[in-house]
Amino acid sequence: MEPEQKKEDDKKGEEIKSCDVRLEECQKLCEEYLNGWKRAKADFINHKKQEFERAQELVGYAREDFLESVLPMLDNLLIVEKEMPKELLESAHVQGFMLVKTQLEDFLKAHNVEAIDSLGKKFDPAIHEVIQEVEMEGKESGEIVVEIKKGYTINGRLLRPAKVKVVK
Repeated sequence: MEPEQKKEDDKKGEEIKSCDVRLEECQKLCEEYLNGWKRAKADFINHKKQEFERAQELVGYAREDFLESVLPMLDNLLIVEKEMPKELLESAHVQGFMLVKTQLEDFLKAHNVEAIDSLGKKFDPAIHEVIQEVEMEGKESGEIVVEIKKGYTINGRLLRPAKVKVVK
């Protein structure tokens, strides 16, 4: 082989090696960028999930506030039902009016709001609020004897504590 030919072949070999090195560097850079994009995409998907969960949580709080604002209407209907004479309760007009109470109760049940059963139970500070302590024979201390306002839970969490009278 002639010396010029050998120089040319060596030169081409070096160019090929140089191209191989540059290609390898480009592949590493490409892989690095691709991994970065994959991480960014995964981070974005996680961010979207977290934001959706936060939005759901806010909607839940707004829903609870709304449902809690309905409770005084039901309280008033329960008072009317309790205080109204029996003969008036049997009137068709009053029965129609009391149907609104039933509809409100059904509406609340449909939204997972449940009344707390308090009468005759032991006082629980997590779900009851004592309005008054009374002396009473034959009753155990801390027993709830009068429910002034019903308490409610929503999805197992306290929405409003029951206001009660307990035995001293």
